[in-house]
This record gives sequence, structure tokens and C-alpha cells, in this order.
Amino acid sequence: MVHHAPVDRTQAAHSPAGNPRPAGQRSARLPRDERRAQLLAAAQEVFVANGYHGAAMDEIAETAHVSKPVLYQHFPSKRELYLALLDSHLSVLTDLMMGALNSTTDNKERVKAVMRAYYRFIDSDDQAHRLVFESDLINDPDVSSRLETFNKTFADAIARVIAEDTKLPHLEAQLLGRGLAGMAQVSARYWLETDGNLDLDVASDLIYRLAWRGISRFPKET
Repeated sequence: MVHHAPVDRTQAAHSPAGNPRPAGQRSARLPRDERRAQLLAAAQEVFVANGYHGAAMDEIAETAHVSKPVLYQHFPSKRELYLALLDSHLSVLTDLMMGALNSTTDNKERVKAVMRAYYRFIDSDDQAHRLVFESDLINDPDVSSRLETFNKTFADAIARVIAEDTKLPHLEAQLLGRGLAGMAQVSARYWLETDGNLDLDVASDLIYRLAWRGISRFPKET
């Protein structure tokens, strides 16, 4: 697993105008949606740095420059805050995968686009992948069910393309869909451990070529 250096909070401690905010000063009143986004950003910073179990609501409130009562007004518990973040990241990842899958009718290019999108999500600066794929709350039924819903949605979408193209039975196409989705996820997470020694485009292209050599062997029905 990759170890990340502690996040520098110097910028977070400054006002939007760039003037330092005195220690302990709370942020101004914001519209509800903006405040929620601010709290989620602060929570992500703390969860990424400390994991779910190591994160404290006190630290999240401090990072967001709000009082704990303000934090609890929006998120009654640390678990609800974590689930809100997970839902947000899974929604983004689902949109990325579906966008890549629907970006072309050329199946070879589809596989390439899906692999590239997965790698780019893993490489994102906000480290969203750590909440999705490295959660220390993985055994929580609400977390595991959300992850399974994403995996099933993505794999089923791939399976539909395979079934339409090859006329394979539904269960066989689903198995291939799960296999391709797993190949993208596992290889991208391993690639991250190379610490930039392997270019993203080179890495995703290698896996796309491996996947396409396999899936293209199934006869295409016209």
C-alpha cells in the first residue's frame, strides 16, 4: 500500500483572499450546499491521512474551520460523513466508466477508454481511490453494499456489450465483464505503487492490449 506524506494544511488555514486566518477563527456563514462541500473536502483530507478509524470529528471540524455543532448539523456522525464521501466518489467513478464505455461503438477503443479512465481515477490528486478501494471500513454492510453495487453496475455494462457482440449466454458474458473490471482495478492499484516510474498511458495501454487480446478471441456475431 502506498504511504502518503501528511497533507500540508498551510493553504487551508488561509482565507480565499490569501490572508492568514487567526488561529481558532471560524469561517463565515455559507449556503448549505457550499458548507456541505467544504465539510466533505475537510473530511476527505482527514480520512485519507488517518483512515476511518483514526479520523476524529474534532480534527475534521478543525480542518474545515467550523465548530463541531456546525459539523454535526450537516453530518450527525462520522459514519454518515464517510458514506456521503463514498457515495460521491462512486458516482464520479461510475460516470467515468460509463462515459468511457459509451464513448465509441468500436469495442477495441472501448476497452482502451475504460482502462485509461480507471487509471486516471486512481491517479487523481484528491486520492479518492483510497476511500473507495482501501477503506478500513470495508466490512461495514453499507460500505460493502455500495462497492458491490458499483462493481455490478460496471461489470454488467461491460457484459451487455460482450453479449450483444458475441451472443454469449448472459452468465458467461457477466463473468467476462467481472474479469475485465477486476483487471482494470487490480492493475491500476498496483501501478500506483510504482510511484511514477511507469507512465500512466504506457501502463493503461499494456493492460488494454492484454484485455483486448483476450476478449477479441471470442467470435463476433454479425
